[in-house]
Amino acid sequence: MNASSGKNNPKQSLTIADRLVGDDHPCFIIAEVGNNHNGDFDRAIALVDAAVAAGADCAKFQMRKLDEVYRASSLSGKDDDLAVEYTLDLLRRFELTTEQQRRVAAYCASKNIQYLCTPWDASSVATLETFGVQAYKVASADLTNLPLLAKLAATGKALIVSTGMSTSDEIRAAAKFLDDRSAPYVLLHCQSTYPAALHNIHLRFMETLREIHPLVGYSGHERGIAVSIGAVAMGAVLIERHITLDREMEGPDHAASLEPEEFKALVSGIREVEAARGKKLAERALSQGELINRENLAKSLVAARDIPAGTVVAESDIAVKSPGQGLSPLKMPALIGRPLNRAMAKDDYFFQSDLDNGAATARRYRFDRPWGVPVRYHDTERFLEICQPDIIEFHLSYSDMERDPAAYLSGTYDLGFVVHAPELFAGSKLMDLATPDEVLRRYSLEQTQAVIDITRGLKKFFPKTKRPPIVANIGGFTMDEPLSPERKAECYRIFAASLKELDMDGVELIPQTMAPFPWHFGGQRHQNIFIFPEESAAFCAKHDLRMCVDISHTKLAANHFGFDFGEGLAQLGPHTAHLHFGDAKGLDGEGLQIGEGEIDFDAIGAVLRKHAPGASFIPEIWQGHKNMGEGFWTALERLEGRI
Repeated sequence: MNASSGKNNPKQSLTIADRLVGDDHPCFIIAEVGNNHNGDFDRAIALVDAAVAAGADCAKFQMRKLDEVYRASSLSGKDDDLAVEYTLDLLRRFELTTEQQRRVAAYCASKNIQYLCTPWDASSVATLETFGVQAYKVASADLTNLPLLAKLAATGKALIVSTGMSTSDEIRAAAKFLDDRSAPYVLLHCQSTYPAALHNIHLRFMETLREIHPLVGYSGHERGIAVSIGAVAMGAVLIERHITLDREMEGPDHAASLEPEEFKALVSGIREVEAARGKKLAERALSQGELINRENLAKSLVAARDIPAGTVVAESDIAVKSPGQGLSPLKMPALIGRPLNRAMAKDDYFFQSDLDNGAATARRYRFDRPWGVPVRYHDTERFLEICQPDIIEFHLSYSDMERDPAAYLSGTYDLGFVVHAPELFAGSKLMDLATPDEVLRRYSLEQTQAVIDITRGLKKFFPKTKRPPIVANIGGFTMDEPLSPERKAECYRIFAASLKELDMDGVELIPQTMAPFPWHFGGQRHQNIFIFPEESAAFCAKHDLRMCVDISHTKLAANHFGFDFGEGLAQLGPHTAHLHFGDAKGLDGEGLQIGEGEIDFDAIGAVLRKHAPGASFIPEIWQGHKNMGEGFWTALERLEGRI
């Protein structure tokens, strides 16, 4: 295939050892040691260790037989200029022996990092083939060295080809030469000056290289890490940067190298950019956080006046107001002229069901375990009029904590109840009974005790519930990064201490299983405790606690951390008092409608029937309460007979 037809090249990825390199795979990161060991074997080992600690995929070295690479007269110093003489002096002093290179390769294998090498001559290729090297780097200086390219292509190994110091025509010629030999390779954009000036780098030349060959990376010699990270954002599938223990050391590459902590920051930055870059989307997908903010901040179509059922909706019947919990204003043209199948009060939301054939409605559902719905004080009576649950779960806000339940409830109810403690309290304070911040912990204790007292007060309305559970998000979150195992253990210890300070007579506090990236104020944080089933089960056994297992949260944790979802639910089962059912997708798509995520509810139903047969449940569907609980009724329809 002609190299210029790269867009049609079927080789969209290649393999280096067990790592796939290409657009849909993590960027392959090379820590280029080169000769920065300055001929010292122990320093070479230290640089491998630094590459491992930084998270690089490989540590790369160089090998050359000087009598093959240079003319005899150059080696004798007779007729070359001072620059060549200086370079040869450094190479003679800073080379590792073949045996030392072999030992470095073995050390890399013991540290689970790839050893790669740049051979500068055919003899070095032959030597490296005895090492079992998985790929070869072609230095910019050898892009036009067709005999060496042929030797390397004949190995069948992946080639990483730098294009510094070469013209576009030379790059095209070399690419065609490799394509004609069916060699797997990556082209690296490179500015071969040490360090390279920013105005000479021209990262967008990667776009031109991609027209020549589909796999393109970047070999950087600039100061800092921003440009290399930017190259990944622009699609580089491989990044190569020099690593050194000290930029002040003698040698030509040290000044353009990164010291260990800088290299670590580079790897971290690349992984962050990859996570943010994602994949090309046919449509823009809203994150769960955006949906939350959209509900709070956007606009809806609402009734401009009281509207009787059967009214043909006119433009004058519609107003656009926040929050965004109803029909989008974009749907106004479709709404005008339609007969309304229900009566609406002024400021009531219009919903999608006003355009369709009506909303899902409640009925008496049949489950082998107690079931219910989440309610607020103000909609309890309305929900109980249209369904007959076994339990209800009061979701308290911090404002509800100041309200008198007797203003909304009357008499007694022949059903059980659960209380869900607020996650957010007044003053934008998040509940955290596991924080080392003693001021916040004491505030959380006070507020939790108030929830306990409210729960005890609710028992008079629900006399059949002797020890009502209180679902609580315990806390233990961090803003910027997850906690170390030691600090996480400290969170559990602090929570255990908090439990002893609460008066829980007549109630039961049940921590909720958490997702790895909880949404707070429409943004994400890192959750650290009550994520791993084995860990949560052990804590419950030690402290005689039961839990609320949020199926959606636990699925997201399984997705992120890679544990077996069904096995995790089995571990949690004996400690499960109550369940929240919602679907889940990816790493943070929580509370989705049943059937709109990744969970196999038939499979988990079998697990829960065996390990948590008596646990009650509610559907925990995001915004399921809207339109008189339409989302809850849909979820219950889809769960019936499965859990």
